[in-house]
Amino acid sequence: RRAWSRAPEPCANIWMLPVSAADSSATYRPSRRRRPLGLLALLGVVSVVLAVSVGSVALSPMELWLTLTGQGSPLHQTLVWELRLPRALAAFGTGALLALAGALMQVLLRNPLADPYVLGLSGGASVAALCAMLAGLGAALVSASAFAGALVSILVVFGLAHGSGSWSPARLLLTGVVMASGWGAIITFLLAVSPVEELPGMLYWLMGDMAYARSPWPVLVIAALSALVLVPLGRTLNVLARGGQQALALGVAVRPLEWGLYLAASLATATAVTTAGSVGFVGLMVPHMLRLRLGADQRLILPASLLAGGCLLTLADTLARTLIAPQQLPVGVITALIGVPSFLYLLHRSHGKG
Repeated sequence: RRAWSRAPEPCANIWMLPVSAADSSATYRPSRRRRPLGLLALLGVVSVVLAVSVGSVALSPMELWLTLTGQGSPLHQTLVWELRLPRALAAFGTGALLALAGALMQVLLRNPLADPYVLGLSGGASVAALCAMLAGLGAALVSASAFAGALVSILVVFGLAHGSGSWSPARLLLTGVVMASGWGAIITFLLAVSPVEELPGMLYWLMGDMAYARSPWPVLVIAALSALVLVPLGRTLNVLARGGQQALALGVAVRPLEWGLYLAASLATATAVTTAGSVGFVGLMVPHMLRLRLGADQRLILPASLLAGGCLLTLADTLARTLIAPQQLPVGVITALIGVPSFLYLLHRSHGKG
């Protein structure tokens, strides 16, 4: 084990990019890991500051500094502390959770196309949230209903995947895909029978909208706890990514670890969906792009996913607020417009190098 822990860990999965010996050794040096994480942390601070400064009322750096230190005008105080800063922090936490959940699902299912919604969690949350909107409930109860719907979807998917025997990642994935299709049919039915005046809010929620975010603390606390618990497991995830049999031979408790990671990814996704609705593409794009650029070491990919996902969604929400101001776009539209060409470009580059 000591010899294995000191050796470079080249990627053994066929769906991950091969890494040369030089790149692999550089990736696994702690100093080399700190450099991209430091850059991403700096980008995260810049994205939050930009989100707070930009809007219908722009704030100069001096005005922003005076407002943050409690010396700004009452209008600026209200804009920053009650509107923009909570929304920016909620966007950062939501993006971090979605990217982390995507990274976990791609490792566990050993599938580069896996994302946080692959098990049908967003469908269950969406059905419950739309039912709450049709019942005329307030925003807080809509969020609570979305979280309850996501938890119900988790229990149904895991219960059906387990059945009377054991489950496998393939069986869990197939069950999640089928459940997602079922939730999609129910969502279509609810939209078809809903009153016309209720449709705009329902559609915005389905496309992802940070305007529904109330308090940033739930997503920030869950993201921080996830980082504290999951990032130290990066070396174990490197072993698990090679396959269950190899991990078991190296002393990893595979089944309890898989259960725990699936539940952690599900909880992160449920919290993110409750906060912002169904924001697509973040959990698929961010881990995959980081793996293309930084390699397959989960000790680096997990914290980098948290930071990069938060940066992406914060910047996307800033664009959604300001692109056609005073009107606002759903943030899911912006993430798709940013993510699709970037993702295709990186795939094209990696194919050319291969």
